[in-house]
Amino acid sequence: MSRPATKADLITAATTNWEKLNTLISGLTEKELATTFDFADDTKKKEAHWQRDQNLRDVLIHLYEWHQLLLNWVHANQKGEEQPFLPHPYNWKTYGSLNVFFWKKHQNTSLEEAKEMVAKSHKDVLALAETFSNEELFSKGVYPWAGGNAIGSYFVSVTSSHYDWAMKKLKAHIKNCKEK
Repeated sequence: MSRPATKADLITAATTNWEKLNTLISGLTEKELATTFDFADDTKKKEAHWQRDQNLRDVLIHLYEWHQLLLNWVHANQKGEEQPFLPHPYNWKTYGSLNVFFWKKHQNTSLEEAKEMVAKSHKDVLALAETFSNEELFSKGVYPWAGGNAIGSYFVSVTSSHYDWAMKKLKAHIKNCKEK
């Protein structure tokens, strides 16, 4: 599926990938749930997140926190409270540190809590997307606080694209569990 460029495609892709992700999660075995993620032997997996996330909870919390970034950003700016997408002191060059902050913040969050939190935030993001027209979501420059970008691109990034990322990580973990 190509990157969504309309409201209908955004909702469809987010919903479809959310369902695929949940189907994948529901099929995880006890061994897969209990085994710590370990991608150290795969030299192709160099990005920091391959080492950061240790389990399903970590992946779900990552999704939840990025949902929160979007929700907080849009709501604050709609109220006239100018706020960047990434909170101070982070920027697009240092967002990896923000991801580590989120990871540390949730080390005492249970898997069940993480599942509930991300399910609610997913619904909240889609409900917020529904309040915008296609033009508001996908026309550049509609909202000055979006820095000339279309806000729909942020919705795509925190939903369907991020769900793809999560599925890729979980599939790699499943493969590792079968090989060991």
